[in-house]
Amino acid sequence: MKNSIFVVDLFCGIGGLSYGLKEAGLNIKAGFDFDKSCKYAFETNCKAKFLHKDIIKISKEDIDKFYLKDNINVLVGCAPCQPFSTYTLKGDKQKDKRWQLLYEFARLIKETKPDIVSMENVPNLLKFKKEPVFDNFINELKKEGFYVWYSVVYAPDYGIAQKRKRLILLASKLGKIKLIEPTHKPEKYLTVKDVIGDLEKIKAGESSEKDFIHRASKISDKNLQRIRQSKQGGSWRDWDDNLKLKCHTKKRGKTYVSVYGRMKWDEPSPTMTTFCTGIGNGRFGHPEQDRAISLREAAILQSFPKNYKFVDKKENLKFGQVTKQIGNAVPPKLGEIIGKSIIKHLEEIEDGKKIKK
Repeated sequence: MKNSIFVVDLFCGIGGLSYGLKEAGLNIKAGFDFDKSCKYAFETNCKAKFLHKDIIKISKEDIDKFYLKDNINVLVGCAPCQPFSTYTLKGDKQKDKRWQLLYEFARLIKETKPDIVSMENVPNLLKFKKEPVFDNFINELKKEGFYVWYSVVYAPDYGIAQKRKRLILLASKLGKIKLIEPTHKPEKYLTVKDVIGDLEKIKAGESSEKDFIHRASKISDKNLQRIRQSKQGGSWRDWDDNLKLKCHTKKRGKTYVSVYGRMKWDEPSPTMTTFCTGIGNGRFGHPEQDRAISLREAAILQSFPKNYKFVDKKENLKFGQVTKQIGNAVPPKLGEIIGKSIIKHLEEIEDGKKIKK
């Protein structure tokens, strides 16, 4: 059955979602993305075709050639979430056209008529009422005959060492569908130490000779002094006064306690962002070493395997670009959970048919 589940991934990026689905046993046929720099990582790790194309220009024919009539055809995607993030929710979204990409997703669902759909995004999408894009998306699915399930999912509940909350949607024309039950209880959550505790020690600005993706950003002398005074789970309040920033003396600045902070070994990490390899962008300091987390550590905390390939050789590594790609990715483990949920759904349908007979 698994070999007959064909998947096309819109907004595929470097393949986080597709890789997870592949690990669950689904057949990844293609991924579309407007960022051509993702091509190497997607094709190398997911063993599928990458197509450099904006979703607005993707046609029914572009997708249909990867589907077979008698197979279970699946369309998945994670539309860019920046318009719905905490940082931009208060802004004027009429000036940000990226939220319209979810409507393009709905258009392709109507045109290609897949059997199953999955969408992943930030929870704030549920709060976006100025233009009820998510409600409209669900209504379109229901009009097409889909059973729809969605919920905000906490990543540690599914074996991801990261305090990430994501909105997951599953929809099927074949019957009721939902995500499988959590695989980890709080006392069994994976921690930062569990997943990156055994990596080679490196200094800020250096990379491992064994793995050039295990590379940390450079930091200034001032920031080096700051992180040396930072405690696990602490804040800038632990520093000497001469190291504190002017914004920390202002009322608003006092609330940003996580910037320049160190992660804790014995807890899941903070949510990985597109700036997660810089200590000034959140609690992205290594728990012990005087630096921000490396690219490889960020990827592992996103649940990418330790051997995931992002570029073909060291000379082609663009640090900021890969950081952004990692932060934008769907955690592969979450993709695997979605894949297992799809398989369980199909097995239950088959069992139901047998009972009826």
